[in-house]
Formats: sequence, C-alpha cells, structure tokens
Amino acid sequence: MIIRTITFLILLGTSCHSLVRVNADTNSATRPNVVLVMTDDQGYGDLSCHGNPILKTPNIDRLSANSIRFTDFHVSPFCTPTRAALMTGNYPGYTGAYRTSSGRTMMHRDEKTIANLFGDNGYVTGMVGKWHLGDNAPHRPQDRGFQDVVWHRCGGVGQASDYWGNDYFDDTYERNGRFEKFEGYCTDVWFREGIRFIEENQTKPFFLYLALNAPHGPYRVPPEWAEPYTGNRSVTNPNFYGMIANIDHNVGILRDRIARLGLAENTILIFMTDNGTAGGAKFEGLDSEAKLGYNAGMRGKKSSLYEGGHRVPFFLHWPQAGLIGGKDFHTQAAHIDVLPTLADLCGIPVSDEFKPDGISLKPLLEHAKLDDSERSVSEPELPRDHHVVQFHAGAYARSFPPQPFEYSVVMDHRWRLVNSDGQRLFDIQADPAQRDNVADEHPEVVDRLRTAYQTFWEKVSPRLTPVRIDIGNPTDNPTVLCSQDWYMPTGNPPWNFGSIAKRPRVTGPWMLEVKKAGTYRITLRQMPKEADKPVIAVRAKVKIAGQSLEVPVQPDSRGVVFEMELPTGPTKLVTWLYDAKGNAGGAYFTEVEAM
Repeated sequence: MIIRTITFLILLGTSCHSLVRVNADTNSATRPNVVLVMTDDQGYGDLSCHGNPILKTPNIDRLSANSIRFTDFHVSPFCTPTRAALMTGNYPGYTGAYRTSSGRTMMHRDEKTIANLFGDNGYVTGMVGKWHLGDNAPHRPQDRGFQDVVWHRCGGVGQASDYWGNDYFDDTYERNGRFEKFEGYCTDVWFREGIRFIEENQTKPFFLYLALNAPHGPYRVPPEWAEPYTGNRSVTNPNFYGMIANIDHNVGILRDRIARLGLAENTILIFMTDNGTAGGAKFEGLDSEAKLGYNAGMRGKKSSLYEGGHRVPFFLHWPQAGLIGGKDFHTQAAHIDVLPTLADLCGIPVSDEFKPDGISLKPLLEHAKLDDSERSVSEPELPRDHHVVQFHAGAYARSFPPQPFEYSVVMDHRWRLVNSDGQRLFDIQADPAQRDNVADEHPEVVDRLRTAYQTFWEKVSPRLTPVRIDIGNPTDNPTVLCSQDWYMPTGNPPWNFGSIAKRPRVTGPWMLEVKKAGTYRITLRQMPKEADKPVIAVRAKVKIAGQSLEVPVQPDSRGVVFEMELPTGPTKLVTWLYDAKGNAGGAYFTEVEAM
C-alpha cells in the first residue's frame, strides 16, 4: 500500500524546482559521473562509524559523515547474487546467477546490466576488480556492457579459475581480454586502475564499478596494515581488519584524486558491501550472535538469512545535488534499487528491456535535500511494502532445484519472516538481535508475508534454469572451462585448488552453447595449462552432443586431446579421467577450441 500525506505532497510541490534542475543538468554536458565502490565480505559492523570499537576506518567514516545513509539496506547473503542484483535491478534468482559456483553464477543472456544502460546513454563504463558473474563468453564484464575492464576471474583471487599462481601480490589479471602482470597488492591495484580510468575519462561522463575482492579470504595483506590489530584478544582475525584498513586508506586516495581533478562536486560516490561479515567476529555456525568481536548487535554472518547476513552499509554522496550532510534514511532499501535509482538521478530512461524489480529511491533523496523544518514530516512512502531475500538452496546447496520458502526471509520495516529453519517471525524494531520468535503471537503477519512471498516466487522460479557458456565464440576461443562451473545436482563442485589437489572422484556437466558448427579440439587437464602438470590417469573419456569418445592417456601427458565435429545449439560436456582401478574424476580444466 502507498500512503502519501497531504503535508508531504505540499512539500514535494515546493521542492519541484530541484527535481527540474537535476534533470536539466543530466541532459547536458554536466551529467554526473558515478563511482560505485563495493567491498567483499565486509559487514555492517566492520566500520568504526558503525560503532566498531577497535577497527579504524577514518576515510570511510568521513564519507559516511557527509553522505546520505540508508540504515536498513539489504543485499543477498553471498557474493554472486548481490552482484547480479546490483547489475540488473532484478532479484538474483530471476537473473539466473544465484549461487557462487556449480554453473549458477552467470546471468541469462536476455539480462541487461547497468553498464548497458549507462553505455547506451553516452557514458564511458569501467569495471575494476571482482566480477563473479561468469569467466567465459558471453558472461564476462566486457560482454555485459563494460568498455574498460581490469578484473580477476572466479569468486576470489587464487581460486581455481583465476590465473594460475595469483596470491594477492604481484598478480596477473585480465585487461580487456588479455592477461597482464600487475605490481603490488590487489586492493592497491584495483584503486590504482580505478583512478587511471577516471583520469583518462575525466572530460566525459563516466560510470565506474570498483568492486574489490577484499576483505574476502584468504586473508592476506601487507603486514603493516594488520600490525595495529595483532595481539588484541577481541580481534578474531588481524589480517581481516588490516585488509579493511588498507581499503579505507585507498578510499581516501580515491576521494582526494577525484577532488584534485575537479570532479568531486558532480560525482555520485557510493560505498556499500556485498554481504554480512566473514571475519569480523566469531560465531557459532552461521546464525548466532557474535561470540567474540563486533557485529553491530545483529544475529548472523555471511550466508545467514538473519539480519547480519544481508544488512549492509550504503552511503551516497553527491554534493552538486545537495546529497550530503550525514542524513539517515530508515526506509528499507536493497541492492535491486541501485540501478533504477542511479538511472533516475542521472536522467536516463529505463527501457522495457530492463523491467527492474527494484524501485527508484530518488523521492527519498529529494526529501533529503529539504531543510530541517521541511524535513520534519515523515519519510515519503515508496511503492513497495516488503522485500524478499532468498539464498536458493542454502549455504550448503543441499536442495536443487531450489524450493519455495526454503532459505528465505520476507521483510518489511518491522517484521522478518525467516523460513530457513521453519516458520520464524521476528519484530526487528523491538528485537534487533532476533532472539524471540513471535510467530504464534502474530499469525496475521505470518500469513501476510507468506502471501507477499508468492508473487516473488511466481516471477523467480521459472528462471532458476541453466545458463550456458559459449564455445566457438570468436571473442573467447579457445574457451577455458573450469570445474567450478559444473552444473551439479547438489553441493558444490571442486572450485578451489585445495579440493582439486586431492583429485576428487566426481564429475559434472558444463552447460554449453555451440556457436558454430565444425571441428572442435577438446583438451582435458587436471590442472591449468599454465601449471604444466601431468595428467594422472590411464584413460580419458568425453561425452558431448550425443557423441562419446574414449582414449588412453599417454605417460607424462600434459593434456588429453580429442577432436570432434559439433553441430550448433545447446549441449553439455562431461569428462572422465580414470585411474588404473577404474575410478574416475572429471577433467577440472578443459579447453574447447573451434578449429
């Protein structure tokens, strides 16, 4: 239900001049730039401005002190789903990218991104850092509207599909389709490349998505950043804190450079994170309150459906439009709202190709620009009375295909209906730590929120279907496939080198789209080509497009090669590498090249 008070309508009328002014500006050469900074695995409590008594984040604190702050802002409780929602304005399940591996990290081909939107409307678009929405065509950032990209593959630096040997220091990343060696610590590199993009495009309107991989594990940072937190018994992980301190330092450098370029006044700067904390406190499982450390009084961490898993900071700063001053909004907002909000602020029409699930927060932001006497009325109501977060199949992927209500939370400004472990209702205003289940006392609220969920499920569930990787795409040939993208019936496939080193006896299909008919060379390996390791097997087999071939593996072979004729269209590829006893695991790395 949408409620608008007469007082608010009057005030909105008196502020129409500011709406007209902003829209007029965005249709001229003075359109605002956008810099969106998102960190990885940093929770709401991992900032000193949010009350953390130990961690020091002075630069982010200064940004917060002069920004519009959304205090009830929600993302997904894990990496990929948040990124998909941020890019499209749609619920993650609808995009197809709702897990962090198992072939469910890529968005459906018909999904348009915020980079498509801004690029089609005259902006230069850049992406730096962590993508985690697909490593292969047509799912890479350069395939999804970003014109200038520097990024690492997979969900974390050093994971299986990332460039072999990367470890956060002096790594090899991909720049616009080519691998390049970079000097320095990963976070420093990302900010340096972000500033390079800004400098190169300072005379044009630009959109920069600066998506950090820190403070995601493994927790590696130059020791001088962790040293202030070492030895403190209240700190669960000094390196995690040190990674955030390093981010904070770089935020200061970024803001200083934007100011020195004369761009600060007309740049929309957003700071947010992608889910709850991973290392800022100690928990019992995923859903407890913090047993050690600080979590801003919330229950739950990364991967949890409780508040600490998905409530995050969201600061928006735009001086030219008067969006400054350290003002709080308590209206519930979410990652799906970022695309429609930024489009609205920048005067960009959102076409029918997008149809975002999110809504524009511009009415709230216009309210923020009123003076104190005018702002005495309540915050304007938005055309949404609930929001749904669902971690399809849960943290351990025990249930594919995803089921309705499982691992979900339906929320409004007061209530949280958590269904991951049964029907549990919490009054978040009276009980922010979510200790008391009051479902029995408020059956009407339970029924209302369950009914609201049904609309969400009816839209999302038909799209929880496989998304395919191209082979034979001239922009990505050969295609290098990694076992992290096997489309598994339950659980996660081998997605890191710790698992792959054990040669697990498991295999799964890659869901593929053959772009052109012809001869393909398929090379099976257990380690990346760059590792130059022998295949430990005596026999190899592939199955694709209704064909099955089997060959012996030569001693000391670095790769087992098949050549096959493939027709165009959807297919799946399954591989097997057998030992002398007949036990088989898959080829965790497989190259498919159109000849």
